[in-house]
Amino acid sequence: MEEQNIPTPTKGAEKFNKKSFWELVRFALFALAVVIPVRIFIAQPFIVSGSSMFPTFEDGQYLIIDEISYRLNDPERNDVVVFKYPNDQKKYFIKRIIGLPNETVDIRGKEIIITNETHPEGLVLDQSYIQNPSIDDIHFQLKDGEYFVMGDNRNASSDSRFWGAVSKDLLIGKAFVRLFPITKVGILPGDYKKVE
Repeated sequence: MEEQNIPTPTKGAEKFNKKSFWELVRFALFALAVVIPVRIFIAQPFIVSGSSMFPTFEDGQYLIIDEISYRLNDPERNDVVVFKYPNDQKKYFIKRIIGLPNETVDIRGKEIIITNETHPEGLVLDQSYIQNPSIDDIHFQLKDGEYFVMGDNRNASSDSRFWGAVSKDLLIGKAFVRLFPITKVGILPGDYKKVE
C-alpha cells in the first residue's frame, strides 16, 4: 500500500481562513444590523389566513406590511390594514378601514353612510369592489383614535360590526406589497379610490 502525503496547512492558509471567518462574521453582523431594524420598525411579512378579504386577498397570499406610514401620517379610509385583534392581541387580522375617528358609521342594508364634519348630511360610500355584500342595520359612533374596519367579503368577515372599533395603537400597518402568488405581485394591493 502506497503512503500518501497529506499537506499540512501553511501559516498563510491559516491566516487566510481566520481572515475569511472574521469577514463572514462582520458581514453577518452588518446584515443583522440592517435587517432587524427594518423588520421591527419599517416592514414585516404577513400571510393572509382565511377568506374575510376575498376577492381582494386570498388565503395564503404573502404580503409586506408598511409599519412606518402610520407613525408619520394618519390612516385613511379604504386603507387595508393589519392590526392586533382587540379581543385577543396575540392574533392579527387584516381588514379595510371604513370609518375614521369621530365619525358616525350607519349601515343600512348594503349601504354604508359616513357622517362627519365635512359631510354632516352623510356620505354614501362607493363599495363597487364588494362582490359579497351583507345586509346589516348598524349605527356606530367612533371616538377619537378609533377606526371602524370591515372585511371585503362581508358575509364571511368578523369585523367591527361584531366586536367594535380598533384603536390606533393596535394598528400594525397597511398592506404595501403583495409578493405571492407571482401572478398577483403588486404595490398597494387592495388600493381603491380614496373617499374623503
